[in-house]
Amino acid sequence: MKFIIVGAGIGGLATALALRQQNHDVQVVEAAAELREIGAGVVLGANAMQALDRLGVHDAVRAAGFPITRISLLDRHGCILNDIDTTPFTYRIGYENLAIHRADLQRILLANLPPGVVQLGKSLERFEEKGNHVTAYFTDGSHLEGQALIGADGIRSRVRRQLLPMSQPRYAGYTCWRGVIEAQELNLLAGRSTETWGGSGRFGVVPLGNGQVYWFACINSAQAQNPHYRAFRLPDLQRHFADYHSPIPELLTLTTDEQVIWGDIIDLKPLNRFNYGRLLLLGDAAHATTPNMGQGAGQAVEDAAVLATCIARAKGIESAFQAFDTQRRPRTTRIVNQSWQLGKVAQMEQPWLVRLRNAVMRRMPASVNNRQMAFLYETDI
Repeated sequence: MKFIIVGAGIGGLATALALRQQNHDVQVVEAAAELREIGAGVVLGANAMQALDRLGVHDAVRAAGFPITRISLLDRHGCILNDIDTTPFTYRIGYENLAIHRADLQRILLANLPPGVVQLGKSLERFEEKGNHVTAYFTDGSHLEGQALIGADGIRSRVRRQLLPMSQPRYAGYTCWRGVIEAQELNLLAGRSTETWGGSGRFGVVPLGNGQVYWFACINSAQAQNPHYRAFRLPDLQRHFADYHSPIPELLTLTTDEQVIWGDIIDLKPLNRFNYGRLLLLGDAAHATTPNMGQGAGQAVEDAAVLATCIARAKGIESAFQAFDTQRRPRTTRIVNQSWQLGKVAQMEQPWLVRLRNAVMRRMPASVNNRQMAFLYETDI
């Protein structure tokens, strides 16, 4: 069977790898002329590592990443609000949480596909489904035919735009700066990811190993694409987070403007369906989420592993896509909704709400954390 996959991001490449393992004919088309090293760090939960194991690339990804064994939530003074040692949990299920540069993950997935599977510079114009075939037409005048088309082309998916013109990205109300820097001199504790919730913004720190650190900073903005924040440079961030605990000011001091990526936080309001006959949406094209639960990339690779199982078990492609929808949509919808709400709590600004939130977080029973880890990491893929 021939599959056309639109998009060569994490979801598209992982899906191509999964379908190639079943000896399907796969063609990935990507609008970009080259796969550049864009993005910053990404956290792969144990559930994602299990899916990558199913795809045969676990060991390569593990070698390029760095385990996260503790997740700490702090107030702006550095006092602990919530602290989770994930080691007992991940040891029991057999997979670690991992921090890795997004470009490294993409590179590994691409390296495990044969030459010619991915075509760059192919921008989708439209598609047609007729009988048992789907034809994709591209802006360069060319076209491809296959038995199925998979839209894995991100939150601004052209495939979704044709299927659901009214489904547009949703602004979360805050904007974000990210960077990956060399910070060996700070001697940060390896394996400990921290997120600081203040009253004027949020700051995350994820050591990647070898002295590298991935950091992110989020500030509320009522206006999307706010020109004020578009003009922000490192001195502005340094002033904004000057009274936050160490090593936040030090990390910003070690960063250059060229190392910083800025963008609003957006997601996709949960869809009512992912499957449309011989057409399927997956990854961010289907269920883009805010990054608050660290599950964006993880859910994309889960999609790939689950889809391969559905295709192997089903009698036809339409029933396979329906089975995928039945299995994946409830889980991804819950993650999108929980992540959205968590972001609202994390970005609280009113002093009395910040005090109340922090008091509640300090008293959070361990059983709540355990239930959340069980939901995220113990998956049936």
